[in-house]
Amino acid sequence: MKKHNKVLILMVCTFLLCFKPTLSKQNTLTPNQFMQYHETLVSSAGMYEAGFFNFGDSQRQYFGIWYKNISPRTIVWVANRNTPVQNSTAMLKLNNQGSLVILDGSKGVIWNSNSSRTAAVKSVIVQLLDSGNLVVKDASRSFKNEDFLWESFNYPGDTFLAGMKLRSNLVTGPYRYLTSWRSSEDPADGEFSYRIDTHGFPQQVIAKGKTILYRGGSWNGYHFNGVSWQIVHRVLNYSFMLTDKEVTYQYATFNSSMITRFVLDPYGIPNRFIWSDQKQNWVAISSRAVDQCEDYAFCSINSNCNINDFPVCECLEGFMPKFQTKWKSSNWSGGCRRRTKLNCLNGDGFLKYTSMKLPDTSTSWYDKNLSLEECKTMCLKNCSCIAYANSDIRDGGSGCLLWFNNIVDMRKHPDVGQDIYIRLASSELGIFISKDIFYLFS
Repeated sequence: MKKHNKVLILMVCTFLLCFKPTLSKQNTLTPNQFMQYHETLVSSAGMYEAGFFNFGDSQRQYFGIWYKNISPRTIVWVANRNTPVQNSTAMLKLNNQGSLVILDGSKGVIWNSNSSRTAAVKSVIVQLLDSGNLVVKDASRSFKNEDFLWESFNYPGDTFLAGMKLRSNLVTGPYRYLTSWRSSEDPADGEFSYRIDTHGFPQQVIAKGKTILYRGGSWNGYHFNGVSWQIVHRVLNYSFMLTDKEVTYQYATFNSSMITRFVLDPYGIPNRFIWSDQKQNWVAISSRAVDQCEDYAFCSINSNCNINDFPVCECLEGFMPKFQTKWKSSNWSGGCRRRTKLNCLNGDGFLKYTSMKLPDTSTSWYDKNLSLEECKTMCLKNCSCIAYANSDIRDGGSGCLLWFNNIVDMRKHPDVGQDIYIRLASSELGIFISKDIFYLFS
């Protein structure tokens, strides 16, 4: 009898093993399937692969996405970046509520996607797309329909891929941004973030915690105005959308066969990589100047940083160092102050600085519908207004940007730049051709 029971148990186990839903090079996961270690999803064209991985320590398992045919493995997204599974029995499953969950060996939930829109959907599936986006979607809807119930692109890690959107809801939040890894072998949240700062006129910044380290500037219709555009604009198409409710930033490649990624490394350095089939490695290209003037507010307030001058910091025309002795010893932390107070009611004018990276816009005011002349008038009506510029440089310029009280983090642009008009008392106005500055009376 015991022998008969053993045979029966063996037959049942064999049956269950043979008919256990498994994955084999497919791109879709259904609610009756689960993924274990060594099983993967592969996007339909074979570009991306998703599965469990580790950094040589089997006691720290992560579920992530990487390029299938690129070696060494290049991770572009990690689900449980802050909560690795502490053993090799990790499992990914699509539960009955339509949420992706990662389970440990005791079936404890390590990570949950918390899909919140699946209540009215009868059948859901998980797919790994050729964009590198892992999505939960209604199985009855078209593959091309992008109204996903959940998607990994909405939860970026340290990597910004083509087609991904860095999106901020200006009314309710949340704000989507890149966060560096803690180290090259620890994908947990690091200290640095790459984001669109939505205070004032939106601008791109890199921060350590809440401290801004670098500012890419505000969008000028073509690109962020602090970025050098001589290389990447030839191969990438960037787009930026600003409405009353939302800010969205994304990019696409002109050549669909190009493999590229933007990464914020563990040290807070942004890197753009393009895969070279010829060299069989990643080639780094930079859209950012690497010099002192890129450090946020390097010359403090009401000053201009020019890496081609010595010293690199100078007060704006009509301004003087707040602490003259420190300034002469290259301590620019005190910044500059006006030599002559503004009249405010009448007599003030503007100096035009050309080819500039525009100042910090976090406390600025903007109106996308005003002309440059209307912008000037708006500035003159406000005694605190210190400068104005077009917010969009396309088609001769449009839109209005106003700055108040102080100018912060302005520099001479390394290639193109924009025009900005700095307000001065009439007694300070003159012609400064040698500094690419021109006067404009009110």
